[in-house]
Amino acid sequence: MFSPYYKASGRGDPINHSCLNVALYGPNHRWVMTERPSADVSRDAQNLQIGPSAVRWDGNVLEIEVEERDTRLFNPFHRPVRGKVRVHPEALNPASFALDPREDHIWHCMAPRARIEVEMEEPGLSWSGSGYFDHNRGREPLEKGFRTWHWSRAHMKRGAVVCYEGERGDGSVFASAIRFDREGIPSEVDLPAIASLPRSRWQVERRTRSEIGVAKVRRTWEDTPFYARSELSSKLFGEEVVAVQESLDMRRFASPAVQFMLPFRMPRSTA
Repeated sequence: MFSPYYKASGRGDPINHSCLNVALYGPNHRWVMTERPSADVSRDAQNLQIGPSAVRWDGNVLEIEVEERDTRLFNPFHRPVRGKVRVHPEALNPASFALDPREDHIWHCMAPRARIEVEMEEPGLSWSGSGYFDHNRGREPLEKGFRTWHWSRAHMKRGAVVCYEGERGDGSVFASAIRFDREGIPSEVDLPAIASLPRSRWQVERRTRSEIGVAKVRRTWEDTPFYARSELSSKLFGEEVVAVQESLDMRRFASPAVQFMLPFRMPRSTA
């Protein structure tokens, strides 16, 4: 949905603009986001092949096989990024949520909690921990449906909490807090207080929710002209939590300057 090539094409053939995005943070940081044409893509109900990389679902485990190269502009060596990620859902949630009255934008949190195993060959890294995966789909461009977007997710002792809010393209605002129990069943709960966060270095506005109206940015992982991804500490429903938070400004995304810069971070491969 952030592809400048897809936007320029008129968004008529999404499979022709497929991509696996991988971000590794820390001393061995890597960034992968190579777009590939439909000739390099194949899929069925359990498998998705994008160039040399693949995603497979066997009914219990989501396996992501990464075979890519670093695509950052200022990394002339384009170092390989190779390995496997396995995501084991603790529970699966069947319910989706509409983000606008016309249901043009749908969000589905398939696994609010999961166990992950990461085994990277290049760079040589491995770890296991907690994970999550969700899915978004829509009938119109994201920048038409929304101006701004703030999202956060935190694991609780029992289940997880997802908060999202923002401003739609027509100027209306939306905000929801969804709590998932240990079986993955969602229920809407009262919104905690707004907790303002410092703007990112690119001056992207950030916001989250906290029981006491206070949250702290522990680390900022992604800081771009239109998007920021951060790790927070806050309090939700009586628990001290560590949350993943994202803020998005679609007005900036749609600007000519950002559209000009995106191909330098997201190259397109030929078949």
